[in-house]
Amino acid sequence: MESLLESKVILIVGAGGLLGCFLVSAILKQGGSVIAADINVSEMKKRLIEIGVDLANAKLTLESIDVTVEKEVKNFFKKIPRIDGAVNATYPRNKNYGKHFFEVTLANFNENVALHLGSTFLFTQQCALYYKGANNPFSLVNISSIYGVIAPKFKIYSGTTMTVPVEYAAIKSSILHLNKYVVAYVNDSKFRINCVSPGGIFDHQPDSFISAYREQTNGTGMLDVQEVIGSIMYLVSDQSRYVTGQNIIIDDGFHL
Repeated sequence: MESLLESKVILIVGAGGLLGCFLVSAILKQGGSVIAADINVSEMKKRLIEIGVDLANAKLTLESIDVTVEKEVKNFFKKIPRIDGAVNATYPRNKNYGKHFFEVTLANFNENVALHLGSTFLFTQQCALYYKGANNPFSLVNISSIYGVIAPKFKIYSGTTMTVPVEYAAIKSSILHLNKYVVAYVNDSKFRINCVSPGGIFDHQPDSFISAYREQTNGTGMLDVQEVIGSIMYLVSDQSRYVTGQNIIIDDGFHL
């Protein structure tokens, strides 16, 4: 029986991040080929090795890309071989990102929206142009968040230095509609864009936050990053051939 992604070539940008690196591993295990790209190739290599990815795998190609630089992204798409889909797991932001609402300046708000939402627009646009040139079925998955769907539950952050950056909520909600805009504009059944919106992913947050977060779910609490992978793989595979403009929420009921 053919594996889920046998013969597929998937581009993953942000492949050195928490989600991206595990996605590289999962797609390779399903028989797919991966072009793994990140702004810092050496850190990406290190992270992939840490989770057991064989960098000598013939189905793995490593590339450098800064998704916030227009010329670089456009040139990247001109040189890559055939791809069947892409996942944008990048998270560009400036050094002042993460401040509480009243501490955020207009300049920093604008810069972070430009970096993250702007680069998502650019990458999505170039995926669409790539499809137009190749005319090969193409599936793009952008990553939103539960906080792109609902308002933040600020009480669970009490007693920590953590918050939900206002830029994050604005960006992640905008990505959901950007997806719908682009698939409606391209208007072709062979070109699909969907979103995955995870709830909180465990990354060694404070115990008090983890406990407060769990109380807002059906019992699981923070997700392991591996629990987000399956939905993404479904969306880039032929099993979701006519699924487009959709958003899959993975949060164990946090949004309810």
